[in-house]
Formats: sequence, C-alpha cells, structure tokens
Amino acid sequence: MSDPGLQTPSAPRVFTVSELCGGLRELLEEELGRVLVVGEVRDLHRARSGHSYFTLADDASRLRVALFRGTAARIPFDPEEGLEVVVDGTLTVYTARGDLQLIARSLEPRGRGALQLAFEQLRARLEAEGLFDPDEKRPLPEMPTRVGVVTSPTGAAVRDVIQVSGHRFPSTPLLLSPTRVQGDGADREIAQALARLSRVPDLDVVLLVRGGGSLEDLMAFNSEPVARAIRACPVPVISGVGHEVDVTIADLAADARAPTPSAAAALALPDRAALGSTLARDVRRLAAATEGAVARARQRLTRAEADLAARSPRARLAARRGRLDSAVRALRRAGPGLAGAHRARLRGAAARLEALSPLGVLGRGYALATRAADGRLVRAASDVEVGDVVRVRTAAAEVEAEVLGVAPRPPEPGSPQN
Repeated sequence: MSDPGLQTPSAPRVFTVSELCGGLRELLEEELGRVLVVGEVRDLHRARSGHSYFTLADDASRLRVALFRGTAARIPFDPEEGLEVVVDGTLTVYTARGDLQLIARSLEPRGRGALQLAFEQLRARLEAEGLFDPDEKRPLPEMPTRVGVVTSPTGAAVRDVIQVSGHRFPSTPLLLSPTRVQGDGADREIAQALARLSRVPDLDVVLLVRGGGSLEDLMAFNSEPVARAIRACPVPVISGVGHEVDVTIADLAADARAPTPSAAAALALPDRAALGSTLARDVRRLAAATEGAVARARQRLTRAEADLAARSPRARLAARRGRLDSAVRALRRAGPGLAGAHRARLRGAAARLEALSPLGVLGRGYALATRAADGRLVRAASDVEVGDVVRVRTAAAEVEAEVLGVAPRPPEPGSPQN
C-alpha cells in the first residue's frame, strides 16, 4: 500500500469544490474580463436590499445575472420581464453554489434607448396613478398679479420669458426661482425650486421652462420628483420645455403645456394691446347702450309729464270749467221757456193746495174745533166731554169755549148710517 501523501508525476490533481469554483472564477475574470451579452429578461426578482436578480435567456441557453443596488440606481429604466437587453458585465462563478453568473455593470434595452424606455415606463406608471388626469388640471388666471419662473438664471429661456413679458404685460412682476435644468441631481433641484415658489404669497401661476435639447438634456424633466412637485404646487403650472416636438413628463403633469418658453410666457400673461382694443370696443358699446338708455328714459319721462299734466288739478279744473260753461250756455238758451213752464206748474200746484187747505174751507163760513188740552181735532161728539175747553177757529178769529153739553147730530137724509 502506497503512502497516500506521495503522488506520482502522472497522477491527476484533486481539487476541492471551493478550489475549483474559486479557480474558475479567477480564470473567467482574468481571461474574459467584461463581456456584452444579449438576451431576454426572465424570472426577474427584486430583493428588499435593492438588488435585482434575473435570468438572461435565448432560445437555447440561460445565464444568471445579478444587478446590484448601486448599479440599478444608475440605470434610467427598470428591467421588465420579457424585455430584450444588452448586459455589460463581468462573467464569474458564484462559489457558494458553483453557478455561472454575470455581474451587470449596465443595461441597455435592445432596439430602444434606455432613456426612451425609462420615459415610457414612468409615463405609464404615473398615468395609471392619475397624475395626468385632465379633470385635475387647474384653470389659468386671466390677469395674474405675480408670475413665478423656474429655470436656469443664465439660460436663454429666462431671457425669452422676460422679453415676452415686456411686450405683453410689463407691469406684472416676475419672480425667478433659479435651478439647474440638466445634469445629475437637476431633477431634485427643480422640485426644490417649485417648492420654494409654493411658499410665496400672492403668486398666481408658475412657468417651468428651459430650451430644447436631446433626450439626455431633458432627462431632469422626465423624472418623478418633478412631476410630483408640479402637482403639489398650489397654483397652476405652465410647462415650456424644449421645442415643439419635445414632450416630457413635466408637460404631461403641468396644468398647461406650451411648445417653447416664449409660448409659455404668452400663455400666462395677457396681451396689453389686445386688452386695449377690447377695452375701447367695450367703451363704445357702453356709450351706445348708455345713450340708448337715456333716450328711452327721456321718452318715458315725456310721456309721464304729459300724463301728469293731463291728470293735474289745474287740467281737471279747466275741463270742468269748460263743461260748466257749456252747461251755462245751454241753460241760457233754454232758460226763458223753462221758467214759464215752471211758473205755470207752480200756479196749478198752488191752486190745488189752496183747494185742499182747511183754511180755504174756513173762508167759506166753516169753523175748526180742537181740544185746548192736547190740540186734537174735534171730529165727533165723542171727542169731547162736558167741561172740556175747545178752541174754535174761524176764517177771521179764534174763540175758546167750554163744552156745556154734548148731543150727537142726527144724520141728514141720504147720508150713510154708522
């Protein structure tokens, strides 16, 4: 039996698992270094630590990929299941399991740019959240008293805004909240600039503007912090980012979008010349309406004065005086005939009254007897008693007499019997 510690030159070397896996890792890392591998993302898993793990696959093979948190933070888009990507990484062996693994240093979507994909992903996520809802857009003020501007203090955008403001409505003050508009961390600075303006009183609208550029240049405006800062702003925000063909996340989140910074300023500020024309037109309309109203009021006043004059005591008295004069003239024409007729009727009535008067009977020799006590007329023997005093009136005198006796007079022949 040979000594196990001795080996013959031709005997193969025996490795431990750790030695073999470690040797393979060193070999791969030293010989291959960084490699570019294209494949489709499968079995994507995101750990709580922020690391992501997935399988890069094609029709025939699979390769494990590790995307660590620091690297993932530098990638502008999120890996998606089924997305074809080009992975720039280092091929190694995970010694704990002996697995072949690719440590990703960067990812690029195959056929699409990373920034474009990042834009599409963020747009879909925020849109699903309702951040771009048209019903949530706030109306712009017609006459802002103060306008905030978020942009670079040295860029062309702020000069464009100042120039348009001077032409349209120079009396409106502009308040600049300066910020960088591109580069690492610019999105956070833009969000902070918007937050500063949110604390300014008497601010009516905010302009978020910058000039045009590539998708990389506009990356700060395609960020979630800027979109949320726009929606958190207490006043309407107008975005004027890039050129007319550029559409950013900021444009979608803003209450109104303008194709350029100049157009954003024109959208926020009223046109002084147009307001002057409108004011002159309104003044003319008001003057015409006032003249018409005065003319109608004057006509009503004239009619009221005429009606009042017709109803006045003087007019009514004059009308009655006219009717009285007419009546007097008519009476004067008919007066003599009416007086003669009235006199004839009066004489006839007087004759009839005379014929019916008791005094007329007395004149024909009769006498009228009344009781002195109560003045009642004595018509029959039963109206008086012996001792009563009666007054006897004749046509020429009145005599008082005492009744000495009462005797009924016998009826004359032919008179009715009681």
